[in-house]
Amino acid sequence: MKNWRAYVAIARPDHWFKNVFMALGVALAFFYDPTLANVENLTTVLYKLTLALIATCAVASSNYVLNEILDAPSDLAHPVKKNRPIPSGRVNLKVAYAEWILIGAFGLAIAWTINVWFFASAAFLWLMGTAYNVPPARTKELPYLDVISESINNPIRLLLGWFALNATQTPPISLILAYWGLGAFLMACKRWAELRRIGDREVAAAYRKSFQWYTLDSLMISMFFYSVFSALFLGIFFVRYHLELLLSTPLVALFFAEYLRVTFLEDSPVQHPERLYKERRLMVCVAACCVAFFALMFVEVPIFYEWLNSEKADVSVLWRIDF
Repeated sequence: MKNWRAYVAIARPDHWFKNVFMALGVALAFFYDPTLANVENLTTVLYKLTLALIATCAVASSNYVLNEILDAPSDLAHPVKKNRPIPSGRVNLKVAYAEWILIGAFGLAIAWTINVWFFASAAFLWLMGTAYNVPPARTKELPYLDVISESINNPIRLLLGWFALNATQTPPISLILAYWGLGAFLMACKRWAELRRIGDREVAAAYRKSFQWYTLDSLMISMFFYSVFSALFLGIFFVRYHLELLLSTPLVALFFAEYLRVTFLEDSPVQHPERLYKERRLMVCVAACCVAFFALMFVEVPIFYEWLNSEKADVSVLWRIDF
């Protein structure tokens, strides 16, 4: 236990930023129920969101610990990951397993205090982490299923953000599928960059078995598929629920293009998503997309529906703009 920093490291607190994907679920909950923004509800909302974030970070860290434990033998074949705390011998495995259970139990206990649907979503996140890492399922070793099963964490985080504030409805399935497709695109980009970085498929397969079937071309084709899948379902959500969001499509397309540019960099940072904040152009695209999406979600432009011959969904908004 002298190496206590190693036990903190395997919980990957630097990966907690991924829980920002909860933000869309939170914004959607406000979109469906604008009264959440009232001053008298603000304290309760902030309290629930704080608990939700703590619970999600704990469950995610539990999954990360399990990932570090079970990936240690194959990490020895990776040029960088061989220096992680477990393969480098700085962690007692019995203590690590206890850490996995205790952090997960802590997160689920907090999730239970919020509401049953939030708890179910948190438990789903934990179970998907188990299926991704534990044999005989261990979906991370199966081609394409590794990307699809890992990226489901994106829509789960959307559900966690939504159910933290709204336990009486479910978010639109079209947005859930779009979020899933986005996550798959990001994961496929990571696989492409990893395979190019390692260079040798046999060496890559020793690190992760799914690389036995991958090539740079097949991964590129899958990246195209996931991006189109995500864009189509995002468009369905825009048209069905809030047409004004179509104004954000150029920024969304720019984000996909910019992420590809970063993917193609030598020793691309997409291999380590926690370092992507250093890519300023990408961060500007992300910020612009978020600002445009959240702002447009709460704005109504009636003439827009006339131009596109569409009907408005029966959902309240905060501001109405007439010309």
